[in-house]
This record gives sequence, C-alpha cells and structure tokens, in this order.
Amino acid sequence: MINIENLEFSYPRHRVFRGINLQLEEGKIYGLLGQNGVGKTTLLKIISGLLKSNSGKCLVDGWNPFERKPDFLKEIFYIPEDFVGPEESIETFAKHSGVFYPDFDMERFYRMMSMFEVNPAGKFNKLSYGQAKKAIISVALALKTRLLLMDEPSNGLDIPSKAQLRRVIAQCADENTTIIISTHQVRDLENLIDPIIILDNKEGVLLNAGIEEISDKLYFSLDAEKDETALYSEPTLGGYMKVSLNTGHKESKVNIEALFNAVLLNKNRIQELFK
Repeated sequence: MINIENLEFSYPRHRVFRGINLQLEEGKIYGLLGQNGVGKTTLLKIISGLLKSNSGKCLVDGWNPFERKPDFLKEIFYIPEDFVGPEESIETFAKHSGVFYPDFDMERFYRMMSMFEVNPAGKFNKLSYGQAKKAIISVALALKTRLLLMDEPSNGLDIPSKAQLRRVIAQCADENTTIIISTHQVRDLENLIDPIIILDNKEGVLLNAGIEEISDKLYFSLDAEKDETALYSEPTLGGYMKVSLNTGHKESKVNIEALFNAVLLNKNRIQELFK
C-alpha cells in the first residue's frame, strides 16, 4: 500500500532523515516509534501530502501524496498530535467532513462517541484537550478511510480513556484499513500495534517487523540476575527485564518498551538480524 524509497527530508537548518526505505502493507496497525527528532511526525505529513520530500519516492497506492488528488484524499485522514477543532458541534463537524468521504458512517460516529463517553452535540471549543482528542478520533474512524494516520493519539487521555481508545481502534480495524500510530506511549498501545517500525535519524529504519517475527528472533524474559551477554537488560522490581537472541526458539511475550531500548543499543546488529 505504501512504498517509500530513498526518502530524504530536511528543514532549512535541520536534516530530519535520509535514505528511508519502507514498505507498509494493507490491513495492519503499525506502531511508529523513535526518539524525539527522528522524523515520525514529518514522515506522517509526507505520507499524507502535507510535506514534500527533498528527494526519493513516497507512493500511497500509486499516488504521489503531495499532488493532493481528490481520489487520494478521500482515502486518507491525518490526526495531528494537537488538534484544534472549529467553533461548531462535533456532530456538525462530522457531517461536514463526511461529505468528502464516500464511506462515511454517521452511525459509527455516534457509536464511537458513546464508547468514549463524549456528547456529540458539544462544541470543540468547549471541550477539554482529552475530550477533543477523543472526538476527532471518533470522526476519523467514522470516515472509514483506507489509511488513517494518528500522531500521539493517547496523549492527553486519562487511564480509562486509553483503555477506551484501544477498544475503539480494535473494533474499527479490518483488512481494508491501514492505521499508522506514532507514539512515545508504547505501553498504552502495546497489545494493539503490530507491526513495529523504529526510526533513527542516522540509520533510517532500524526495524520494520511483526510481533511474530520479533518473538521468533528475540527472547524476552525476567531473570533474577543481570546478563551481560543480553542485548538489553534493565533492573525492575521483580528482577532484570532482558532481551536476548532467541537461539533456543522459545516463546515469549514481546515487551515493546524493552524492544525499543534493545534496538537503540544494537542498531547494526538488529538491522542485520531483521534484514
């Protein structure tokens, strides 16, 4: 669905990334991870056509996003981290937006708003930050685009709302919808995102792999003592959270936070392992 080759982008005084190569398939919920400044938001804006790359190629279903063709725009929606809604009710905004999207589902909108426990008749400018975030997510999911880009969707949400977010996204995900979620809050979405993409501003894409492949090649365990041979080892209350090579083909549950740290500490080794 998305094909990115040798993509480069720089702001006037800052190079964000160079030589990004990435292929994303349809019908998956991708987690886009990386340290501050690696270009996660920039990449989402290039995919959505809000920014133009300096060189390289980015195609979404064969479309050049920056050309902003109507047939492309009706199949994509981008939710920025900080969304400022208009001075009108959420349901009015949803109806106005839905005109441009052929699969818009008003019933789904009301269902999402009910799950989020937000009044659809409320006005954006009267909502809290968290309520506004839940409102625009409800609108986006009701548009039923084939591609949905979400930048830090769990920011500003309390603990119950984060659980609601996971349920809402899981309910709307299907084989025709691709969702890319850029996040620092990996624990909020740990059981939802798959595959995992980890970006680096020097090395490009450090990892682009599904949970099954990750658990096949890496082993996650909680041990009593520190293991100096592990790719990553972190002290916790219950012992040491460890990431090591899965040489024994054992099963384990992927800890995305530990995975992220292991990848950053072993960039070249991880790239070679998942090549």
